[in-house]
This record gives sequence, structure tokens and C-alpha cells, in this order.
Amino acid sequence: MLTGIRKMEMKTVTDPVIISGKDVKIRMKVVGVCGSDIHYYLKGRIGSQVVEYPFTVGHECAGEVVETGLQVSTLKPGDRVAIEPAMPCSECDQCIDGRPHTCRNLRFLGCPGQAEGCLSEFIVMPESSCFHIPDAMSYDEATISEPLAIGVYSVRQAGTFKGATHGILGFGPIGMSVMLAAFARGAEKIFVTDRIDERAKMAGDTGAAWSGNPDREDIVKKILDLEERGLDMVYECCGKQEAMDQAADLVKPGGKIIIVGIPEFDNWSFSAEKIRRKEITLVNIRRQNHALEETLDMIADAGVNIKNMVTHRFPFEKTNEAFDLVAGYKDGVMKAMIDF
Repeated sequence: MLTGIRKMEMKTVTDPVIISGKDVKIRMKVVGVCGSDIHYYLKGRIGSQVVEYPFTVGHECAGEVVETGLQVSTLKPGDRVAIEPAMPCSECDQCIDGRPHTCRNLRFLGCPGQAEGCLSEFIVMPESSCFHIPDAMSYDEATISEPLAIGVYSVRQAGTFKGATHGILGFGPIGMSVMLAAFARGAEKIFVTDRIDERAKMAGDTGAAWSGNPDREDIVKKILDLEERGLDMVYECCGKQEAMDQAADLVKPGGKIIIVGIPEFDNWSFSAEKIRRKEITLVNIRRQNHALEETLDMIADAGVNIKNMVTHRFPFEKTNEAFDLVAGYKDGVMKAMIDF
């Protein structure tokens, strides 16, 4: 549990219990450390979502069903499951309109004021948030289906098309998820930037047409030398104002900037003249919507390979070390996983 800024302690608590007939109790097997978890670890908040200590974070996870409520019909003890961390109400206008990810009564794993997270030996989730995975799928793959689904949803919302040129600014796990999803949808040319040399190199190894470090070179000039008309779509995946400025320079007239990254500040800044004259479309991404099952199918059918994303592993009792590693961008970390 988080107990303060950069503070985390192991605590013994009562096992969660099934309350609703549609609940499922799950023994955790693997949890991924997400950038939003790190926001809470370092800052104690994301925007208006403020941690009240002690609090358990974590939302990327997979595990084994150990108990089910009387009304659960699709799962049984022993089943292996991927978890959708969102728990929408299914009754508000957003849910009825097919937007459960912006549910007005949404509960989300590891989100302050909504639900304790999955950095725990057991969690209880509604059946609707649990997806059976095949024996051939690893718990790592099931866990990474959550951030990868954000990439799948982002590419879907961008409206990519054959021959489209893509830019990805920030090549952490979400940036990599966007790349894998874009390639799965037929992308051919993707230009990537990241401030960590190991990540920029990984982007090149994963298939980027070009990758570079914005702290070492003029990435706008480099990319526009290669694509002088500009890019069809640019994904901001790091939550940095400099990246947003670069995106506006890189995208071609009539192009799109897809805002995927979560900034630590409250307000983005845009050049009104630039986005007006180029008639740039801004697309905001809020997690994912109806993309998890598609993502699991893509992984199962070998349409995407996430094995290079996992770079570090820690046992549950060393979760604090995992958070420090990710928070400090140490040792070329891409995705750190917690094993139970």
C-alpha cells in the first residue's frame, strides 16, 4: 500500500469477500507497473484524483479464479483470467450510449476514491471485468493486454488508413502499445522519439522507420527531412508539453494529434495559429473502450508480440524496488512486472 509520497509498505489485511452474486474472487499471478501508478507514487495524485493514505494502487493484472458468486455463469474456480480494471455501472447515459469508459459512476482498480488496486494477493471483481484466457497465453500477455488495449483503441480512434504515416512521441509501454497496434492494422511507416536511448533503440528494433532522442537532436527537422509533407497522425504518449509542440510541427495540414499521454500539469498549451491554419484535429484518449477482447484475440492469434515489452521482474515483496526503478527510468526499463 502507498503510505506517503515515495513510500510503500506491505500490510496484512483481511481477504476480500464476494458480496454480489456476480462477483469473482481472483488470486493474483502477475501485476504490471503502469505510469499512472507512478504518478500516484511520486505525486499522490493525478489531476483531481488524490490519494488518501494508505491506498493500494495497481490495475494491470491477471490471475486465477478461486471463487465465484452464485450468479456467475462464464467462469469457475481454476480458470485463468485477464482483468479489465474498469467497473462501469451499465445504467448511466454514457454506458447506454456505448461509452462505459466514461461512465458517470465508474469504479476503476487502483483509482483513489473508486477502488483499491490489485497489488494484493486476492481481489474481487465483477464477472463482466474478467476474461477467460487460453492455456497457451501467459499471465504476462494477459496482463499487458490492458495497456495494449489502450494502443488498439488509440489507433482505432485515430482512423488510420493504408499508407498513413505515424509519429509516436514517447516510447514507454503505451507508446510501444500504439506501435504494435498500428502495425497490426497495416501501418508501414512509424517515426518514434524518446528521451531514453535504450527505448529509442528498442523502437528501431521493433520496426520504426526512424527513431531518435529529442534531447540529442532536432527530431522535427529529422523527421520532416524524411517526410517533407508531414505526418498523417502523431500520438502524444508521454504527457510532455514539448512533445505536444513537436506534434503540432510534425503533423501535416488536415492531420490528427492523438493525445494519449497523461501530463502532470493541468493545462495543455497550443499555438492557436498553427492548429487553425493547419486545421489540426485533436483526439483525446480515455483509457480504452470495447478493445480488450480484440486485443486478447490479437495476442492469441500471434498478431502482436509483447515479449520485448517486459524488461524487469520483481517478487511481490520487492514491489517498492520495482516502483523506484520505473519512477527513475533506470536500467532501460520498459515494463516491470510483479510476480506473486
